[in-house]
Amino acid sequence: MTFKKNKNMQLGLGTAALGRPQYINVRLEECDNSNLTEFRKQSFSVLENAYNSGIRYFDTAPGYGLAEELLLEWLQTKNDKTIEVATKWGYTYTANFDANAKVHEVKEHSLSKLNEQWDFSKQLLPYLKVYQIHSATLETGVLENKEVLKQLAFLKKEHNLKIGLTTTGTNQVEVIKKALDVFVDGAPIFDLFQVTYNFLDQSLSDISDELIRKNKSIIIKEALANGRIFKNEKYPHYDKMYAILENLAKKHNVGVDAISLKYCEQTITNSIVLSGASNSEQLKENLKLNSFSLSNDEIELLNSFKVAPEFYWSERKKLEWN
Repeated sequence: MTFKKNKNMQLGLGTAALGRPQYINVRLEECDNSNLTEFRKQSFSVLENAYNSGIRYFDTAPGYGLAEELLLEWLQTKNDKTIEVATKWGYTYTANFDANAKVHEVKEHSLSKLNEQWDFSKQLLPYLKVYQIHSATLETGVLENKEVLKQLAFLKKEHNLKIGLTTTGTNQVEVIKKALDVFVDGAPIFDLFQVTYNFLDQSLSDISDELIRKNKSIIIKEALANGRIFKNEKYPHYDKMYAILENLAKKHNVGVDAISLKYCEQTITNSIVLSGASNSEQLKENLKLNSFSLSNDEIELLNSFKVAPEFYWSERKKLEWN
């Protein structure tokens, strides 16, 4: 299989780490986000730097704390029709910026939650182009909730939106397949799928060709596996992967993050890969994915680090909010 080598930048910016001082991640250095005024200022700066670097796709959600509000404030400084904003509904942020909170977010896929969160999110129009179910699962029954689906179809038509969903967990492909069969008034409702994908969890590749064939948009999240791609003595089972990544990073004169982002961009055609940068230095490093291409041999080498989704997600569940 031959992988694409070059194309225009398709990096987007995810705002989860810009709106919440704590996030599920492997953090390699201590970071004090207790000063919310400074935190907001830094997040605003990352948005501005992303824009100045050519990024035009911004992903947010009410579950990301201040993110929607911050993005809305930032958009008011812009007049650029090329900006595309995606937001979601279904999670409520509950930690109130408390690092010791027991519960950081609560999931609810009801019609009332959809209407409540849309009431704020609609302020992102006309930049708002994508509206997604946040972490759609079979368990919540959201893909069978006729009231919810009817309302999403209405919003799609009324505001010329792409309707999408994000997936998480061992059965991402199963959820996507079910979603592809959801129709409202004879038309498919879902246009876009935001999926966890990296060289550890490659399950998206099982269905990506079908999505492309059906003209669906693909957004890649968690390309850095919540920080697990970075060398860490707590994960000795990844030692071989760490060594290979360090060699590739040295060869291409970039960081391990850029290698991982580039892998996603080259292996899933025409996708937008989200940077989850929490500061401008991380963003600068992420953007180096535009400075090189991976060879077919290098991609096959990274493919060899694939793990079972069950292992990947059980390991992820043990990560802390920090």
